[in-house]
Amino acid sequence: MSGGGRILSFHFLYAHGEQEVPEMFAEFRNFIARGNVMDMAVGIIIGAAFTAIVSSLVADLINPLIGVVTGGVDFSDLFVNLGDGEFASLAAAREAGAPVFAYGSFITAVINFLIIAWVVFLLVKGVNRIKESTTRKQAPVPGAPSGPTQEQLLMEIRDALVTGSK
Repeated sequence: MSGGGRILSFHFLYAHGEQEVPEMFAEFRNFIARGNVMDMAVGIIIGAAFTAIVSSLVADLINPLIGVVTGGVDFSDLFVNLGDGEFASLAAAREAGAPVFAYGSFITAVINFLIIAWVVFLLVKGVNRIKESTTRKQAPVPGAPSGPTQEQLLMEIRDALVTGSK
């Protein structure tokens, strides 16, 4: 079955017509080139970098502070061993291949999510505030004279054409 891919490609070209394939690629190129797709790609890349920052914030700053307040509890190392044996840490249990219920890792993930959600909320709120301020600046001043409407202009053009043709 080494030639299966070529047969499938030939069948695709035969069934869909040779003209449709280049159109499909052109449509795909146009889809990718649209601003929204590029904005989404940039957002995903920035989001990945932001996740690393938040993970460090939680692991290196927030969890130690919570540990001081709770008497030295480290959430990331909290687990229940579901198998045989005793393990000093979650890393040791995982290294031994023991089944564990790592609820501390889940708590850390929830903290990460809440921080990310809060920052995204603040970003959206800031962007909305900027949009509102630009919208208010562009609003027409009440009482300012407004120009003729589109209908009025069209009627003037019509009347000029009628009087000009007589």
